[in-house]
Amino acid sequence: MAYDLEEQEKLDALRAWWDRYGTLCAILIFVIVAGIVGWRGWQWYEGHQAGQAMGYFEALESATAQEGDDAVARIKAASSTLRSDFSESGYTSRGVLVAASALQERKDLDGAREQLEWLTRHSTDIALVSLAKLRLAGVLLEQKQYDQALAQLDNAPAAFAGLYADRRGDILLAQGKVADARSAWESALKELGPDPVAQIVRLKIDALGGA
Repeated sequence: MAYDLEEQEKLDALRAWWDRYGTLCAILIFVIVAGIVGWRGWQWYEGHQAGQAMGYFEALESATAQEGDDAVARIKAASSTLRSDFSESGYTSRGVLVAASALQERKDLDGAREQLEWLTRHSTDIALVSLAKLRLAGVLLEQKQYDQALAQLDNAPAAFAGLYADRRGDILLAQGKVADARSAWESALKELGPDPVAQIVRLKIDALGGA
């Protein structure tokens, strides 16, 4: 009898605890389960997005190995999709650089310029933006947009100081400013140090002779 009474007291205490905390426990369990499901769902979504972005990047790379107007159209279409649908993906920034390079090689300078301008506006990676500006300055140089090209080279980051000075020299020489070009290339030499690019810069200075 004492055993039954003790068991009953335990059951009563359990019921009282549940009446007081049962709803809260149910809510907490629901929140935990929903969080786990949501996290797994988000991981699946990110993996799915990354897989799709990789597919478009690979399609873009494949198109760059082809020739003709169809290849150019495929390059632009793949890059456009990456930028519009997967702008946060690492594949997109890489794809834009690949597209810009391929279009520049095909003398589609407006197309290359548009790719690089998008990257300078949308990327949060300082190194990528710096590289894009350097390449954009080169495209603008080919288009004889000298002032705009030089503007891309303002406030050079330390890691790109030598390359920016070298490109500045190229632009200044194209403008006929030989002395300024020499000065820019000499600055590039100081910044580049033992970098192999310094040998090319030295050749540019030597080619000026006594000019």
